[in-house]
Amino acid sequence: MSSRAKITLGAAIVLSTLTVWGVHVQQNQEREAMFRGVLKDDERRIAKMKQRQQEFDESQRKRELYERVQAVQDSGKEPST
Repeated sequence: MSSRAKITLGAAIVLSTLTVWGVHVQQNQEREAMFRGVLKDDERRIAKMKQRQQEFDESQRKRELYERVQAVQDSGKEPST
């Protein structure tokens, strides 16, 4: 085999190896980024649930306060639309 053929073969092997390695590194980075996205979504969902619970608690507190101040009657019928 000539020296040019050996150099070409060696370059092709090195280039192929670097390409495969680069693809694996990129896949790992993408996988980690996707997992971080899932964690962020979970944090946002938990924060939203806490906020809704706080709003509900505040609404219940206001309702109890208003019911103490005002007499509330149940009409027994559904509101008309």
